[in-house]
Amino acid sequence: MDPCPFVRLSVESLALKLPLDAKSPGSIVQSSTTPYFCKINIKNFPSQTTLLPLSTNSNHDSPPESATSSPAFHVDATVIRRLSLKPLPLHVHVYTGRMGHTCGVNSGKLLGRTQVTVDFAAANSRPTVFHTGWTKLSSEPGKPSVWLHLVVRGEPSPRFFFQFGGEPECSPVVFQIQGNIRQPVFSCKFSADRNSRSRLLPTDFNPHNKRWMRTFSIEKERQGRERKGWMIIIHDLSGSPVAAASMITPFVPSPGTDHVTRSNPGAWLILRPHGLSVSSWKPWGRLEAWRERGPIDGLGYKFELVTENGPNCRIPITEATMSVKKGGQFCIDSRLTRDGGVGSRSPVKGFVMCSTVEGEGKVSKPVVQVGAQHVTCMTDAALFIALSAAIDLSMDACRLFSHKLRKELCHHEQDSFS
Repeated sequence: MDPCPFVRLSVESLALKLPLDAKSPGSIVQSSTTPYFCKINIKNFPSQTTLLPLSTNSNHDSPPESATSSPAFHVDATVIRRLSLKPLPLHVHVYTGRMGHTCGVNSGKLLGRTQVTVDFAAANSRPTVFHTGWTKLSSEPGKPSVWLHLVVRGEPSPRFFFQFGGEPECSPVVFQIQGNIRQPVFSCKFSADRNSRSRLLPTDFNPHNKRWMRTFSIEKERQGRERKGWMIIIHDLSGSPVAAASMITPFVPSPGTDHVTRSNPGAWLILRPHGLSVSSWKPWGRLEAWRERGPIDGLGYKFELVTENGPNCRIPITEATMSVKKGGQFCIDSRLTRDGGVGSRSPVKGFVMCSTVEGEGKVSKPVVQVGAQHVTCMTDAALFIALSAAIDLSMDACRLFSHKLRKELCHHEQDSFS
């Protein structure tokens, strides 16, 4: 397996310095309650918006007391080749006021702008710093100077690309993607808890007996209020199991509600083979998921690594929420874990993996990116494939219990008992 070239462009250590003399004509009153933010643009890439902390450090040679970072720009091989002879300007516009738009017009007041030239071809071969330190923003003549601190760096970030050939619950093949080449590397086998009721039936069972009909009615209702027993096993091309995701805690609605809540999440174990037995597994990670209710209907999740000391000894890696309607991306990235509040406890350094998740009810064929430095063998890659399948299936597991699931996800009932 060969990784694809990739460049990660980061805009970090962002902070703003305003004029300190508020009595000067035309000066800007510095206020900790006024929001300041910047918009970062590169041609042909989606713009990014980030809040800016204020710095009172008057020394332009010293870094700010506090700073923030923008989401990184990720540039694949196709874009690198297209831009190899054309360094591009990265534009930064700084505003004060509310973020967003009103009637199609930017709500913030422009304070100034600056730009940094970036060369993706250079960053594809070696880590490159395009700018570091304070820079004076250009603004209207006669206005006081505003200073912005930023670090713009590019670095090679080779990645493996994979895509499920179908929805995870349909037991698809997983392809590795290298440019226009799609090569099968894994196969998936999904199973729900298909324990037939006949295994539990007593010898005197009579399907026309009213007592048994009432019993099955209660059992059917109970099963309709929990989703459990789901498992997906990842096999290599020889048919050997190399990773798995197993639902260890059922997804059940909280009392009086129709959804899985954060106080009672469902959970998966991500497993790797252990020993010579094909049925022996060792936990590698634990994923919890739930339905966030509020202004945004979201899928909440938390992923932890399991240590050698057992399933109860775990290291927090990432925790976030994505839109149930629009879907999103499940990412393990050091910048995102810092912003998520788990950075001080997380061993994550740089980009680890990213997987697409479609919104509820949409066809999902997850695309998975894995940082090359985290893959030393096929089993390593398969673990991330299993993890991406688990977060994708969690979108279904957290669906409101008033909604029906597709047949592949349901417990199979024998028609003769209906």
